[in-house]
Amino acid sequence: MAKMYYDNDADLGVIKDLTIAVIGYGIQGRGQALNLKDSGINVVVSELEGTANHEQAVKDGFDVLPAAEAAEKADIIQILTQDHVQATVYKESIEGNLEPGNSLVFSHGFNIHFGQIVPPKEVDVFMVAPKGPGALVREMYEQGKGVPCLIAIHQDATGKARERALAYAKALGGTRAGVLETTFKEETETDLFGEQVVLCGGASELIKAGFDTLVEAGYQPEIAYFECLHELKLITDLIYKYGIYGMRKRVSDTAEYGDITRGKRVVNDSTREEMKKILKEVQSGTFAEEWINENKTGRKNYNRITEEEKQHKIEKVGEELRGMMPWM
Repeated sequence: MAKMYYDNDADLGVIKDLTIAVIGYGIQGRGQALNLKDSGINVVVSELEGTANHEQAVKDGFDVLPAAEAAEKADIIQILTQDHVQATVYKESIEGNLEPGNSLVFSHGFNIHFGQIVPPKEVDVFMVAPKGPGALVREMYEQGKGVPCLIAIHQDATGKARERALAYAKALGGTRAGVLETTFKEETETDLFGEQVVLCGGASELIKAGFDTLVEAGYQPEIAYFECLHELKLITDLIYKYGIYGMRKRVSDTAEYGDITRGKRVVNDSTREEMKKILKEVQSGTFAEEWINENKTGRKNYNRITEEEKQHKIEKVGEELRGMMPWM
């Protein structure tokens, strides 16, 4: 059974007298920075001047600095820019401003695990990864609750990396819900795999395949949209709250019987074999290399496929139907 850490296992005093720089004020950066500040931590923020995120950070009352200046001021540097720009930001603005005893923090292990960032041995390198988007991290904190977090220690130069990671997680509200220790390898590989085969890739393709099957059989696209996309939220909400078995006991017996007798015909042995292939691509670094090269060469495949996906009929139908539901 995995060990969980809670409020009593973490001491905010470990980071109370330190300065934390949050590099990147996107959704996750904003949620983390505000929670850190409200937990009494000294926080500076870095975001590109002239952007909406920069304006938001100023509005939220932060001292907003260029990345190099923020890194120079900080004892703990949390990099929350997108994965594909982190290595550039690190090399151009952070690496030269690191001092022995500093801590470098991530919320996803991609750049450390795949060697895009190689920090000096004199600094701590750890991860604090909330298992939810930044808006939820903030919302739960304001309600006196928290989003569960993962922590991982890659380098412990100070001998205090785990204490600092737990304190950082506590400042986010994570120890209210529970903190689980992992490794950069495990977090990175499971995160990429989950996104590709279930949460994003698998779910979106399943939705479109169901929609296409109904439309091609002559059913109204609007009906297909409701049955294969709109109502999915109702089911995932039940699974989120009660688990798969609990969901099955909260839908009709007809729906449950269809689930347990037909589901394996959709996600069958062939599907599972493809999942194993995708996992191997993640583990071997093949996917990481592909994504890094995609960004280095102008994102031609990314842009082409994204544009093609925008043209799918489900997008037009969905936009029209959502426009009729202003409460969403």
